[in-house]
Amino acid sequence: MSKGKFVIIDGNSLVYRAFYALPSLSTSHGESTNAVYGFTTMLMKLLEEELPQYVGVVFDTPAPTFRHELFGEYKANRSKMPDELGAQLPVIQDLIDSFNFARFEMEGFEADDIIGTLAIAATKENADVLIVSSDRDLLQLVRPGIRVMLVKKGITDTVIYNEEKVREEYGVPPALLVDIKGLMGDKSDNK
Repeated sequence: MSKGKFVIIDGNSLVYRAFYALPSLSTSHGESTNAVYGFTTMLMKLLEEELPQYVGVVFDTPAPTFRHELFGEYKANRSKMPDELGAQLPVIQDLIDSFNFARFEMEGFEADDIIGTLAIAATKENADVLIVSSDRDLLQLVRPGIRVMLVKKGITDTVIYNEEKVREEYGVPPALLVDIKGLMGDKSDNK
């Protein structure tokens, strides 16, 4: 018996997507708002279409993770967050809090780690999990009870992956995607 739908949002992923997908927008006082507007638009569409009983939004922290300790060059090629985007994060987090959605972040761990932990734990409670992100790494979590909605282009072009869709696109089950990444390497993680 299902205990309802739990939507887990990869906060950083969608905030970045919104920031870069939309032209620069600002208030009459010059404060940037394109990420706030785009994130809010995606959130409202998601709530309307999915009608979740539970929503959690997961963010990375600026602190290094255990991966940085294991490999000093981990994500060394990533650019620093633009100041215009960083200034919008507190507004987006206030928005999430005003909806009374759970917000998760933990120093030493990436959002992906927390998302995976939440998703697996929720399926053990018979929840139907939908992870929303633009990060293909999360496809390895797809299994019975867990689907991933990838935001592919802009802020509205999405594709939902279940086990069949992952096999169709990659030729392997979701659990083997980590092996494929291990063999191919991942430039975004500098490995």
